[in-house]
Amino acid sequence: MSEKVLMKGNDAIAEAAIRAGCGAYFGYPITPQNELIAYMAKHMLDRGRIFIQAESEIAAIIMVYGASCAGVRAMTSSSSPGISLKQEGMSYAAGADVPLVVANVVRGGPGLGNIAPAQSDYFQSTRGGGHGDYRSIVLAPKSVQECADLTYLAFDLADKYRMPVIVQADGMIGQMIEGVVLPPEKEAPKRDWTVGNQKGRTPRHITSIHLVPEELEAITKERFVRYETVKASEVRYEDNGCDGADLVMVAYGTCARVCLGAQMLAKKEGIKLGIFRPITLYPFPYQELGKIAANCKHLLSVEMSLGQLVEDVKLSAYEAEAKSQVHLLAHSGGVIPTEEEVFAKAKEILKK
Repeated sequence: MSEKVLMKGNDAIAEAAIRAGCGAYFGYPITPQNELIAYMAKHMLDRGRIFIQAESEIAAIIMVYGASCAGVRAMTSSSSPGISLKQEGMSYAAGADVPLVVANVVRGGPGLGNIAPAQSDYFQSTRGGGHGDYRSIVLAPKSVQECADLTYLAFDLADKYRMPVIVQADGMIGQMIEGVVLPPEKEAPKRDWTVGNQKGRTPRHITSIHLVPEELEAITKERFVRYETVKASEVRYEDNGCDGADLVMVAYGTCARVCLGAQMLAKKEGIKLGIFRPITLYPFPYQELGKIAANCKHLLSVEMSLGQLVEDVKLSAYEAEAKSQVHLLAHSGGVIPTEEEVFAKAKEILKK
């Protein structure tokens, strides 16, 4: 068994990317993910791989696009406003079916906001973010171990479905230090569709431009058939004590850790609180949460955003035709809920 080491979440993302076969990293500094780019600057070059600090976030994402088209597993990372700048390039990659991995260590917004942890990029990541009809797989770690595991997975999913994959960690997860068992080194898979390697196929430009409306619609619809496969095969979630719970808290990332503390406080008072944690924010586990909603009177969305995750919680209950009531405990601007606050909110709901 591999040795457990202490690492920051940002460093774990970086090392797992390297071990997953990332051959090229392009980025631009922004807090709270600067450790990630600094780690890549040292260790990518140590391994003889490509590292470039680009002149801007926009340049970085286009470099990732180009490297991926040339057959290299490529990645970038940033934090909220930097990710906003990368959205055009991510849309281009989605439109050209080019795999890439993006790490977003989320900070408070909108605008420049602050450097405190937040989850307010939920809509941006799960609803596309850039222009046009497309989706990105979104993986949300709650620990340093999951920072490594989900980043390692992200590269495989990006290649499997030829689409952008986002590893979305709030600033707290990126900055915390925990023990982690790192995954083994592996080689990146061969790609037969990349520039100069289209064997047995008619050479074509790798592009997202299709000037004939009917042609663009047909290609986009074909892509959405692939997204249905993603939704059927790649849903990931964690169910902690939801069966028979008086109330189920729905949370991810740091908020899921806070809810674990609230669950322990509730247990001392004989109150059963469950925790449902979506690990894939897209595809969201609607059916799985819907089954829980059908057997629970109350769902409480706990989030560091002012009512974004709760929209998918409501959709889960609605699609399941569940009569459970959906409640919200929300903070923004980098404010993190406390376990006492969450427990007090749960007790308040249960008294009604």
